[in-house]
Amino acid sequence: MEDDPGRRRLHFHRSPNPLCTQMPADRKIIHIDCDCFYASIEMRDTPAWRGIPLAVGGRPDSRGVIATCNYEARQFGIHSAMSSRRALTLCPRLLIVPPDMARYREASNRIMQIYGDYTSRIEPLSLDEAYLDVTGQPHCRGSATLMAKAIRDRIRQEIGITASAGIAPNKFLAKVASDWNKPDGQKVILPHEIDAFVAALPVGKVPGIGKVTAERMKRMGILTCGDLRQWSLAELLHQFGRFGERLHRLARGEDEREVSVDRVRKSVSVEETYATDLPDLAACLQALPELLERLRERLGRAGNPPFRGIVCKLKFADFTQTTVEQIGSAFDDAHFAQLMQMGFARGEQPVRLLGVGVKLAEEEATIAAQLPLFD
Repeated sequence: MEDDPGRRRLHFHRSPNPLCTQMPADRKIIHIDCDCFYASIEMRDTPAWRGIPLAVGGRPDSRGVIATCNYEARQFGIHSAMSSRRALTLCPRLLIVPPDMARYREASNRIMQIYGDYTSRIEPLSLDEAYLDVTGQPHCRGSATLMAKAIRDRIRQEIGITASAGIAPNKFLAKVASDWNKPDGQKVILPHEIDAFVAALPVGKVPGIGKVTAERMKRMGILTCGDLRQWSLAELLHQFGRFGERLHRLARGEDEREVSVDRVRKSVSVEETYATDLPDLAACLQALPELLERLRERLGRAGNPPFRGIVCKLKFADFTQTTVEQIGSAFDDAHFAQLMQMGFARGEQPVRLLGVGVKLAEEEATIAAQLPLFD
């Protein structure tokens, strides 16, 4: 995940593809996701670390968190955004190494160049993750499946790590598919397979549906996207707000978003709509640590991009919402709590949604401004 795509544009100097000026009926989208990227780079460069539980993250004696870990560590229940101290409790022999973003970015740049040999329509999501629109490309006899295999083979041979891929007619399905046969695998979803595949898809696999929302859906009798289809658009809007409209489309495998070549991420945030409204400020503050852990995870996966301020969002029971931001503030739990208190004071009523995030710095931001997640 990152040339630092969160704050830097990637330019591939190629002729515009006329097929991309209008969205084709049968698009060919590939989602590539490198397997435990940071840990894979560490194992590549230090072969003695292969086969042992390994994590990249901060020191356990300074509230450090895990950015990523290899599959040997995951067998112990260790995962990203977990505190390093907790990870060592689960696996005392876990080796935790500090991140080396320079090496990770160097590998990411080389991977992006590989992508550029197959298409100019590339949307990086982070240092190790990207969407590729290969519609109409002549490589590998025009087969997106063969292109994904060729890209993965080159990443293995030239970078020395493995990657997984999903191939489908849209971004939603490609992303779901890339996680299907991890690690070092790929899955294709053909147009005629979409209806049956999505109907059986557990709602927890849908990007944007977190654990809290999935549990809420379970109580509503919604376990799969097939179950979700039984709910009307109006009902989903009532239950989930604006997200309900997207759920209505995703439950049918519909996603018309284009692969955005010039996307520049301006912020990184997480939010949660609660099954039961949070009744007061104390309940909001109690929910804050979990949101901040998720935000730390997203920032870690995005390569810890420099940021210029923090943001807190609240949506009240009457669907009004407010956003409070503080430019120049550090990533600190107390600062977020202060913003949440200010936001709650504007509504003074139960809260249905909370969100936290950071405003990313401009491209010329100095390395000194980088978020010290691992200190």
